[in-house]
Amino acid sequence: MEMPKASEADKAHFRAVVPETPEVVIKPMFGNLGAFVNGNMFAGLFGPTIGVKLAASDKELLESTERTVPFGPAERPMAGYTGLPEIWNAEGDGDKARARAWVEKAFEHVAGLPPKSPKAPKK
Repeated sequence: MEMPKASEADKAHFRAVVPETPEVVIKPMFGNLGAFVNGNMFAGLFGPTIGVKLAASDKELLESTERTVPFGPAERPMAGYTGLPEIWNAEGDGDKARARAWVEKAFEHVAGLPPKSPKAPKK
């Protein structure tokens, strides 16, 4: 399984659509990026694709009205995440606003989940 790497432009686009709030932590993940709140990932970057973790009703709405894509490796997409339409990665404020709106919905949903417990140190 080949892991696509996000370009610097992809990373800049991702950062531009992630909410700028102190609760958000953006971390590198396998050459890509993940956006976390309370230790839980709400959005990720896999190559040029932004994936979001949404409430079931929002996920259903997005997937039924837009050309979403699987998020993650084709052989094993990440369960619970929806890849935003790739056309939204193009230049243009309208598409950036649409991506930003869905990333914000993902942030709000995941911020309401219980915080992730830190892993116990390895012995």
